Amino acid sequence: MVEKKPSLDIKSLAHDLRAGSRAALARAITLVESRRSDHQALARELVQMLLPDTGRALRVGITGSPGVGKSTTIDALGIHLIEQGHKIAVLAVDPSSARSGGSILGDKTRMARLSASDDAFIRPSPSSGTLGGVAAKTREAMLLCEAAGFDVVLVETVGIGQSETAVCDMTDFFLALMLPGGGDELQGIKKGLVELADMIAINKADGDNLKRANITAADYRGALHILTPRSEHWHPPVETYSALTGDGIAKIWQKVLDHRKAMNASGDFAARRREQQVKWMWSMLEQRMLARLRSEASVRTKVRKIETEVADGHLTPALAAEKILELLQ
Repeated sequence: MVEKKPSLDIKSLAHDLRAGSRAALARAITLVESRRSDHQALARELVQMLLPDTGRALRVGITGSPGVGKSTTIDALGIHLIEQGHKIAVLAVDPSSARSGGSILGDKTRMARLSASDDAFIRPSPSSGTLGGVAAKTREAMLLCEAAGFDVVLVETVGIGQSETAVCDMTDFFLALMLPGGGDELQGIKKGLVELADMIAINKADGDNLKRANITAADYRGALHILTPRSEHWHPPVETYSALTGDGIAKIWQKVLDHRKAMNASGDFAARRREQQVKWMWSMLEQRMLARLRSEASVRTKVRKIETEVADGHLTPALAAEKILELLQ
């Protein structure tokens, strides 16, 4: 006779997580990432229980195109912060296969020094096709890391699609990494990304690339002058650095601290956090509504019928959306 597995003890898990247990943190993040309805209910209870222990970490989003050196940068920055006495959590969202949901999960191998540190926790999570490549549960995972005592949380994005906006909506400081290159290459910058960034950092400013990196930095400074900054109390700086040699890493972190000081003094820091909480609520509501449409058999059958009518041209998408909304009432 097969024994029934005991249900997960949420209170015990929360206690171990608060005590700094890495195993408990890993189990908790696995719980919030689970798609099982019973696990999702337990995850909501766990996050609510740990809420008073969150909010004290500095949340930094890091983005950039593939090949810019995000993982190498995080490795160098993380080691610098650990040397200063910080505990670092890295939530690296890997690209998932649109068909299988599989993930490369290679980021951890590119953070060799950070992976070996007891003061760092690295969690690669597949994006699972969510908007912008940001895992649907990244926000909850961030709160769990804070409750476990990590005072700096770095969120690395895939660097494609709308991931920049998604990460910007859950972090305090948004760092955009760029490669050396000027002239025609600069014309290809994503205006939306530059407008969101709290800082632009040009990587690979070493050896023969140093001159090109400085020219690129000057070009970006010129571009930022014609854009309206996110806050009147902070004008995004442009710096050069080398993730390979470590030159400029300390300067980048000092800018993060300068930004927090300026935002706290103006009240923008608290205002941004409050706004992010509300956006998170609406994002969760959208996910729950879509989940209900897909999970309830009777509703799912009616939705498929409406889809067919739209595809055949018998029903407008606008009217179809209204009919689907009525199914949720």
